[in-house]
Amino acid sequence: MRNDARTEARQRAARVALTDGLLGRWQRRNTAATLPHVVEQVRASGVLDNFRRIAERTGEPFRGGYPFMDTDVYKTLEAAAYELARDAAPEDAVPEDAAVRAFYEEAVSLIERAQADDGYLSTFHQGPDATVPPWTDLAGGHELYNLGHLVQSALAAARRLGDDRLLAVARRFADLVVDRFGEDGRAEYCGHPQIEAALVELYRETGHEPYLRQAELFVERRGSGLFAKAPFGPAYYADHAPLHDLDTVTGHAVRMVYLAAGATDVAVERGDTARIDHLLRLWDDMVRTKSYVTGGIGSRHSDEAFGDRYELPSERAYAETCAAIGTMQWGWRLFLATGSAAVLDHVERVLYNGFAAGVSLDGTRFFYDNPLQRRPDHTDGRPVDPAEPLRRRWFGCACCPPNAARWISALQDHVALETPDGLTIALLTACRVRSAALSVDVVTDYPWDGRVTVRVRAARDEPPTLTLRIPAWATTPRVTIDGEAVAEVDDRAADGWLHLTSVWRPGQELVLDLPMPPALVVSHPAADATRGAVAAVRGPVVHCLEQIDSPVPVDELVVHAVGDAPPSGDDLRSHALLADDPVLRHALTAHVSRQPAPSDDPYPAANRTDPSTSSTTTQVPLVPYHLWANRDPGAMRVWLRHT
Repeated sequence: MRNDARTEARQRAARVALTDGLLGRWQRRNTAATLPHVVEQVRASGVLDNFRRIAERTGEPFRGGYPFMDTDVYKTLEAAAYELARDAAPEDAVPEDAAVRAFYEEAVSLIERAQADDGYLSTFHQGPDATVPPWTDLAGGHELYNLGHLVQSALAAARRLGDDRLLAVARRFADLVVDRFGEDGRAEYCGHPQIEAALVELYRETGHEPYLRQAELFVERRGSGLFAKAPFGPAYYADHAPLHDLDTVTGHAVRMVYLAAGATDVAVERGDTARIDHLLRLWDDMVRTKSYVTGGIGSRHSDEAFGDRYELPSERAYAETCAAIGTMQWGWRLFLATGSAAVLDHVERVLYNGFAAGVSLDGTRFFYDNPLQRRPDHTDGRPVDPAEPLRRRWFGCACCPPNAARWISALQDHVALETPDGLTIALLTACRVRSAALSVDVVTDYPWDGRVTVRVRAARDEPPTLTLRIPAWATTPRVTIDGEAVAEVDDRAADGWLHLTSVWRPGQELVLDLPMPPALVVSHPAADATRGAVAAVRGPVVHCLEQIDSPVPVDELVVHAVGDAPPSGDDLRSHALLADDPVLRHALTAHVSRQPAPSDDPYPAANRTDPSTSSTTTQVPLVPYHLWANRDPGAMRVWLRHT
């Protein structure tokens, strides 16, 4: 079952290049703005100096309030490896950023020199001034979590740049972990899952079976009650029950989806179909009952946790950006394990909404949590300053910005798959794809437009199969090949996949048309927080109403219909940041009326009408949710009053 993952990864990187679509623009922004900003902030925060204090024995104190600050460096290195390697492929060629290269070289050198003789590496626990000795606080010490991100950065450097220096460091640390926590070691595990998926990938890279077995042990041991008396309680650590006994995701949202991603990897390598089926049931339950319409997860700020089923308050949505990334990582693994198009539909929803909202339009400001509503009097714990953007340049716990940078840098790895019989296009975006069986250009403005053109550049003589995902929201897809209609597309794509086997010739064009009428959707009746409200969606993109675009308070508007005729420039209050963004072409128009609540009665009778209510209908623009808060701060709603 195991493939030569290193060769596979290099081929995948060479054969998919994002071009001029939305994902390609995100990636160029990541190269030009986000990653240099993250490098600057990692330096300024002193996180890199934590490695220096160990490597060079500077005597400086540990900087930062958390023992996992090392991962800010590791995640940044992972993104840097992708971006520095991008000029190796002609399609990806970009000028190398000198500051990013300097950071990469300095960080790798410091990491090598900071590693202890036995392989241990965690700067919070190292040095003469360390207040917590190594391996004494598995609930909160995060040593194994740190190793997980070290492994992933090391694999990126080895696969993308051919640089094995970090891989040598990571293997020494991983070998220490296997010796300490393996079959004959301490039957313990980390309070923050993440090491599991990293160890499986390290096994795929090296073929060293103890790494896979260690990942399996960590998955199997969790739920034994190791953290029964730890702060926040065992559910926070996904330790209240064995994973195979869970019937729903619970606890700290990021930890849960990271654990599930690692468990999926282990199950794939072991050929454990029963475990994969169980993980798919957990995924389906999460999507149905614990995910916001944006794909965000985690409804409780307390413990950054999942709530109960259908506990999805809009204004208190935590929906952490890292949780969105973890959801996509788990979903991609489930797709590889099951071939489920439905899983990818939700990954796409997260990508364009719950994740994308976490990064500003200029790429240098971020959301940690991603609510679906901001009330007019919400201050976010700060004095209201109209000139202060809602997003922050950095955080004391800065897990999200470098995590976003590394995810965007690797987006091309989640677009297309080379299969034994041909080529599968999993995510619809503008790109160039090369494979042994079939090489194509994908030309599209998706997700703004539903037309996807696949142009054949090269094909083998034996008829390959081109497979395209048809999103579930696309109820009447149409396909033509060189202008000739393909019959019975709905029936042929009943499982979400359209398979077309042909003797493909260079120059042929397949055109997939996915009608994208805007729609108003309602939530499940059990979701009390959004009962009587609607959300506007178009294709995979969720929209919202910002106060800046409404002449009256957004909380007093009732929506009646939504149309795709873009609002005029006068209707949509632009900002310099939005000047070149497709939001100006792809905003929706909502038909609304103003129905303010009685000002003197907090609980009016159900049949009472307010004489001040106006029945006059007007129009307001709705912008894609992921672009909110790029203009003046103010109220915002995804779920709009309907009744």
